Amino acid sequence: LGEYHFICNLTSDALLPAYKGSTFRGIFGHALKRVVCTLKTKECPDCLLKGRCLYAKVFADGNSASEQLVGAPSIPRPYVIKPPKNLLSHMKKGDAFDFHLLLFGEANQELPYFVYAFTEIGSLGIGKRIEGKRAGFVVNEIRHDGGTIYTDHENTLKGAAWGSPISLNGREDTDQAASRIKLSLETPLRLKFENHLHANLPFHILIRALLRRISSLFNHYGDGEPPLDYKGLVQRANNVTISKSNLHWFDWKRYSNRQDKSMLMGGMLGSAVYEGELSEFIPIIRLGELLHIGKQTTFGLGEIHMEILQ
Repeated sequence: LGEYHFICNLTSDALLPAYKGSTFRGIFGHALKRVVCTLKTKECPDCLLKGRCLYAKVFADGNSASEQLVGAPSIPRPYVIKPPKNLLSHMKKGDAFDFHLLLFGEANQELPYFVYAFTEIGSLGIGKRIEGKRAGFVVNEIRHDGGTIYTDHENTLKGAAWGSPISLNGREDTDQAASRIKLSLETPLRLKFENHLHANLPFHILIRALLRRISSLFNHYGDGEPPLDYKGLVQRANNVTISKSNLHWFDWKRYSNRQDKSMLMGGMLGSAVYEGELSEFIPIIRLGELLHIGKQTTFGLGEIHMEILQ
């Protein structure tokens, strides 16, 4: 896993939605294709270079019916864009903003292309047009693992190996005994259980989602699924109860360039307090804090935070 913190400044006024994940994700795809695509007149499934193309690997590879077994889960995308947390819609020229990019597995080796794509986005512009132009921005600095790896003045990336190994026991409190935790949903969480989106979050549904996300990412971008007692974990999660909850449903709109229409999206926000035998679940939730869970994680959805209560 590599987490890259982009620090930027607007070069013109911007009109952006309150939740900016879809805006960044949409223009990112366009910019990355512009940067790496060689045969621009070909669609990815028909392109001879799709096996070597970063755009195909990030946006298309292995997710089409022709390349997957029928009924098999889709391959998770190797990235998450964590958009700016501010809810401002009208931002001024010179305003600073930041966002984070998460990369999984070998995608970290392609970091220069991702950086170049985001500098291109600064030239293409983001948000709604103001007097015929979208807002431009400059990527001033990129931070990773406690240090600065890029500045716009030097225009080079420092280092050649980015990202660090992660595991289920990679956090300080993963062995801590716990009987009460507070889970906060930092960005909208979209979870399907029995083919329905839910506005509540029983603990067993949370654990199912975490196990799906962890096993899928480790299987495709790591050393394989962790050897966990998946069935037993879900069964024991049913014994954990919610003692307090202020979870609520939050709707937001995004525009799909591919489908050429606005789409109403929604997810849970708020927090819940869980009580029960929780110790064995702490490493799983801690890992979920890093990876995001649920649907549309590439937009930055499904960011969670856990606090262990006394």
